[in-house]
Amino acid sequence: MKLISELLAQNERHIQRLIQSRHALLSAAAAHLFQAGGKRIRPTFVLLVSQALGGISQSQQRLAEITEMIHTASLLHDDVVDEASKRRGIDTVNTRFSNRIAVLAGDFLFAQSSWYLANLNNLEVVKFISKLISDLAEGEMRQTSTQFSTQFELWAYLEKSFYKTASLFACSAKATCMLSNDHEDNHHHKNMYLLGQHLGIAFQIMDDVLDISGDISQMGKTLSADFVSGNLTAPILFALTQEAGLVTLLERECCYTQDAYQVRQMVWDTYGIEQAKDLAFEHMQAALACLASLAPSEAKDALYDLANQMISRQR
Repeated sequence: MKLISELLAQNERHIQRLIQSRHALLSAAAAHLFQAGGKRIRPTFVLLVSQALGGISQSQQRLAEITEMIHTASLLHDDVVDEASKRRGIDTVNTRFSNRIAVLAGDFLFAQSSWYLANLNNLEVVKFISKLISDLAEGEMRQTSTQFSTQFELWAYLEKSFYKTASLFACSAKATCMLSNDHEDNHHHKNMYLLGQHLGIAFQIMDDVLDISGDISQMGKTLSADFVSGNLTAPILFALTQEAGLVTLLERECCYTQDAYQVRQMVWDTYGIEQAKDLAFEHMQAALACLASLAPSEAKDALYDLANQMISRQR
């Protein structure tokens, strides 16, 4: 987005400098995923919220960098847990280097982001952002503990999605308010937290929809990776309520080659994709309602555009 494009470029350069380590292999592994590109939705979100609240301070710009580092660190760990081979169209760090190096690189980024966070000199923000790091671990644990469970329910999926994805949006949005000139305005704190929460959940639902319905040439990762590894997502959960045959496939853990195709077909036939998209749209609408309290601005308009892009994206 033109409004913040130069700040995003600065963030990118700053992160690249920050991840330099005395150990060349660790630096190379940590830089690998950053160099692959990405949508940079999280720092974009933080910077737009900052601008919409009255202007982007240096602390808020640092917060945008912190959120991207935390997100990238979580991806490194997730790829190890999921045994993923591709991310953004390139080999994952665990594939190119090793699981050990990928875990260490993720730890390194978490440590660097924590050091960066401490230098904001705002104890309340430190506490709040530290919580989201524990939320990421909670989400991963919930996902791992419910693999292939046909008793997994939609409410539990939404809770897991909050911990894995939406917490970062919600906590960073509220932290942005804490670092703004109107840091004592609790109304904005609540609204921006809810904005991030609903936007993050909508984003995760669409990610799960695309895992089943996306174009492999655009996705940059293996399709159907979620349910093949046992992660039951919104489209599948909706389909489970309508298609008994889906239970059999999941209970045998999609162990046959044709199982993945059959699961996808059942999800399409039962309108699981459409129902999941409707749910994502509901959360996007709830997110947009939270923007009503902000004064009219170019940044507010850009947040509306960002929300719509997150719902309509194809990868």
